[in-house]
Amino acid sequence: MDASLIISNILNPPVLFFFLGMTAVFVKSDLEIPAPIPKLFSLYLLFAIGFKGGVELSKSGITQEVVLTMFAAMLMACFVPIYSFFILKLKLDTYDAAAIAATYGSISAVTFITASAFLDELAIAYDGYMIAALALMESPAIIVGLILVNIFTADGKRDFSWTEVLQEAFLNSSVFLLVGSLLIGVLTGEHGGHVLEPFTQGLFYGVLTFFLLDMGLIAARRIKDLQKTGFFLISFAILIPILNAGIGLLIAKFIGMHQGDSLLFAVLSASASYIAVPAAIRMTVPEANPSLYVSTALAVTFPFNIIVGIPLYLYGINLFWR
Repeated sequence: MDASLIISNILNPPVLFFFLGMTAVFVKSDLEIPAPIPKLFSLYLLFAIGFKGGVELSKSGITQEVVLTMFAAMLMACFVPIYSFFILKLKLDTYDAAAIAATYGSISAVTFITASAFLDELAIAYDGYMIAALALMESPAIIVGLILVNIFTADGKRDFSWTEVLQEAFLNSSVFLLVGSLLIGVLTGEHGGHVLEPFTQGLFYGVLTFFLLDMGLIAARRIKDLQKTGFFLISFAILIPILNAGIGLLIAKFIGMHQGDSLLFAVLSASASYIAVPAAIRMTVPEANPSLYVSTALAVTFPFNIIVGIPLYLYGINLFWR
């Protein structure tokens, strides 16, 4: 693998600020981001990436490649939690296995956004419709995880409202804002993109950098929880994303995606949710241990993907597409 790809990614300012956040925790600095600010920045990033994707989608239209990509996204979002569940069941009970499987079947929008910044840095083009794939992949894993719990628990019945589950899965703030921004971008097209360009383009990398600083603080604080996960889960949190990315790249090659879109699809396949899925799982599967499914996704898989995974997957694309 070309070491320059990893160096280029690590020397990207947002990634360096992620390291700065982790370092602040390790050296016991009192650096802290006030609670409302990260939430605001998270909403901004979802809005900006969704709106820009919608503008690009308005230019390209709904093509066969778009439809195939959306179908592949839904397929991966359902397939990953199913096979992950049976791997996890080798060591864990049904509740924890289903919770972690759902976490890894869903996606991390921030990892996707970081990969987009990496592609921009390398001047590699990608299409706006990948935002639609991002939106489609966030929710199905929650439903699959709950179905697995229903099937494999002793009583086979869970006492929760499917209406509330579906609302949490498809109408949570991140999905709602992302899809809404995408649709507004499609409706307003190039004119809307030009009007909001100073806001969606000029501020984007600064906000991403500050947000990753906060993510570094959170990830470092979660590292102590890894003591509860053991070697099995730490290995899972690194190897399964690589496997999922490999499957994603094979699908991308089959569909005929070009380099930039293939990387984003691989990143979506390899990432894990640490916001939407944990919120839903806490509500519907309280028996699952949050320190397992949150710490593996946030303290292992997220740093691995943004530091090593993204350039590793691009290296795989360069091999496959050569």
